[in-house]
Amino acid sequence: MFHVYILENPKGRLYIGHTEDIQRRLGQHNSPEGKEHLGKYTHRNGPWKLIASEDFDSRADAMKREKQLKAWKSPKKVRELFKR
Repeated sequence: MFHVYILENPKGRLYIGHTEDIQRRLGQHNSPEGKEHLGKYTHRNGPWKLIASEDFDSRADAMKREKQLKAWKSPKKVRELFKR
């Protein structure tokens, strides 16, 4: 099972990604060791908390949904979708 997840930082910025293991991925986003795998953005702008997720049977479907959410470029629209 794959998941599309949405994280929020204390400034209200959102981060959207996909993974097979949400808790592991959240730990990587908030861990100094994770920056080697994820890049610097989430480490400079955290800490992050999980605000929403959706489940998918395939990585392809999860990636398609992630791309759709990112294309909206509107945190307001994403929050409305997940009632945040």
